[in-house]
Amino acid sequence: MTDLHDPPGARRRRQLIQQWGGILWPSFVAAGLASMVFFAFVDPLQLRDISFPQRVLSRELGYSLGFFMFWTVTAAASAITWYLSRPPRRDDDDVPLG
Repeated sequence: MTDLHDPPGARRRRQLIQQWGGILWPSFVAAGLASMVFFAFVDPLQLRDISFPQRVLSRELGYSLGFFMFWTVTAAASAITWYLSRPPRRDDDDVPLG
């Protein structure tokens, strides 16, 4: 709810929080689902042996890294969707002549 007596910048701050929430929350849920599906079929230790055999990584670290990888990818997709769905800015150059 918008209050007419908000201090300057409070409305913009609220909009930023809503925008980031609209990007990060759905991507968090999607990353959780993607992690569950992916790791139902792939063991992080076997993935480590294939990709980084010289590293000592635990199964829990593999799950965590996988989740944050999925979250990054889905947050990027959500951010691009938000960017592309914004209404275009109206510039003086966009006004037809005549």
